[in-house]
Amino acid sequence: MREVLTAKSAGFCFGVRKAVETVYREAEENRESVCTYGPIIHNEEVVKDLERRGIRVLHGKEELEQVQGGTVIIRSHGVGKEIYELCEAKQLRIVDATCPFVSKIHRIVQEENGKGRRVLIVGNPNHPEVEGIRGWGRADTEVLDSEEMVETLHLEEDVPLSIVAQTTYNLVKFEKIVDKISNLGYDIACFNTICNATKERQTEAAKIAASVDGMIVIGGQSSSNTRKLVEICRGVCEHTYFVQTAEDISSEVLKPFRRIGITAGASTPKHIIEEVQTIVRAEF
Repeated sequence: MREVLTAKSAGFCFGVRKAVETVYREAEENRESVCTYGPIIHNEEVVKDLERRGIRVLHGKEELEQVQGGTVIIRSHGVGKEIYELCEAKQLRIVDATCPFVSKIHRIVQEENGKGRRVLIVGNPNHPEVEGIRGWGRADTEVLDSEEMVETLHLEEDVPLSIVAQTTYNLVKFEKIVDKISNLGYDIACFNTICNATKERQTEAAKIAASVDGMIVIGGQSSSNTRKLVEICRGVCEHTYFVQTAEDISSEVLKPFRRIGITAGASTPKHIIEEVQTIVRAEF
């Protein structure tokens, strides 16, 4: 009999659930044009369903500039200050679905700049959350994604630094980067803004992966937090598989495993997790 261990933390986190509920409510109640600035979350299945309901995705500032009236929903990852200003200038109705933990980072960046401190963001420079955070800082705000990048920074010795993190960043990597900067002797103020849901999800995923024959991580291909779960699980379980839906699961691949673990990124809907569980529990 195959044993299946599913992470309790798998699936929507608080911020994602709030954003998804917001956009579905707008789709049902609003008769005017409704757009989201960027995909509301990084899950292709959810985005496709919203498109079927008439919710259009804007893929950047240029597309936003072409919008004539209606509602713009700010995605869960948040956006920079200039996007709010553009929406206001065009007199568009704004519905803000930014994750509260991301909004908190925006406030920290503004406050630390106000104290004369330079902000460093630890995260993926190409991720929309990080791009949004950077949009609330001064021009000298930098993004770091590795210890090696610390060595390439041009930092003035007398400028105090404030460090924040992408909410879904790998906690171990964040701590190593902060230690690297600290050891160089800079005056730093560190804000560990990795959300608790991310920490719990990563810790639980590693624990399960270390105790199973095979590990399945469910999430969208563009989901940063899901990719970090894959990275963590592969570090302790050689047979870790990244899937978007149950259709991506191969019965032949899973056949040898008697103990399989399942986790999912913060943007993965409950019904997709349940479908994967059903497939995995079947005896091939």
